[in-house]
Amino acid sequence: MSRPVCATINRQALRHNLAIARRAAPDARVWSVVKANAYGHGLARVWESLAETDGFALLNMEEAMLLRDGGWRKPILLLEGFFQPADLALIDRYRLTISVHSNWQIKALAEAQLAAPIYIYLKINSGMNRLGFRPEQVHSAFQKLRTLPAVGDITLMAHFADAENPDGLTEPLQRIARAAEGLSLPRSLSNSACTLWHPEAHHDWVRPGIILYGASPSGDWQDIASTGLKPVMTLASEIIGIQQLSPGDGVGYGYRYRVSQAQRIGVVACGYADGYPRHAPNGTPVCVDGVMTQVVGAVSMDMITVDLTPCPQAGIGSKVELWGKQVKIDRVAQAAGTVGYELMCALAPRVRVEVI
Repeated sequence: MSRPVCATINRQALRHNLAIARRAAPDARVWSVVKANAYGHGLARVWESLAETDGFALLNMEEAMLLRDGGWRKPILLLEGFFQPADLALIDRYRLTISVHSNWQIKALAEAQLAAPIYIYLKINSGMNRLGFRPEQVHSAFQKLRTLPAVGDITLMAHFADAENPDGLTEPLQRIARAAEGLSLPRSLSNSACTLWHPEAHHDWVRPGIILYGASPSGDWQDIASTGLKPVMTLASEIIGIQQLSPGDGVGYGYRYRVSQAQRIGVVACGYADGYPRHAPNGTPVCVDGVMTQVVGAVSMDMITVDLTPCPQAGIGSKVELWGKQVKIDRVAQAAGTVGYELMCALAPRVRVEVI
């Protein structure tokens, strides 16, 4: 009795994409970023498919514990570090690597009684102005950390605001160079965009995220068309109703679409409560029985409507790909004014998931 909407997770594609990330940065080790429940793919479902990685990077302690309890013994990096001094007890127990971005964290480490030192990623503010120490503060933070019994090896870490652009690293790399002057420490700077397009930022560890799941860090699917990356998630459903409309008839809430001539419209079992973007406009690409067509009318909670003009053979039960191999998730995101990251992460719990 399940609704036909289903997300399929392709484990082979995940392994394939990790191999591409490695080839892009052959001299660096790889943190596979699996934050946000592996970008909506389900950490418990997919982490073993990434077992060839050198480490996992994430945010939540619960996800780190899931990996450790599942048998993962290699490094785990908490990208935002810890949020309360009390968190250090679990970080010690589960042997996690932590980002340190604030002086209060250094103070907490100074007061901590740990079984063994923990590895630290000292975060530099590269100009993005989220987390991290400004370049002139980094040496002081390092000197404080290096004297603490709770602190083991230290790596410099940074993130970039504009790595998708060819010149987006010029100023941030200058800031990082100033911050790191005189410090002979490993570095981890590269996100997905840097991993693919900025070898000068690879250094010791890269941190690919979105490319592991087969989408573009720039939001433009054409930017990764030649990389060989494969989509890991396919969101698909079926046509559950058909309407034969006459000129002037409207479709959906607010009649956002009106037909100008006789037209068949298919009703698809998927809506914004499933994670499909509510603001997807008329013209958003969709694939019916292998034929490209488009969304028409407003996306509702449980249904979308599509133009069946290009696929006259379509009927009740016809297969519909909302995004995946044929319909790139970045194309849907572009049409809806968002990014592929958000669509992946928005997959609703009510959607049935199959792993292949």
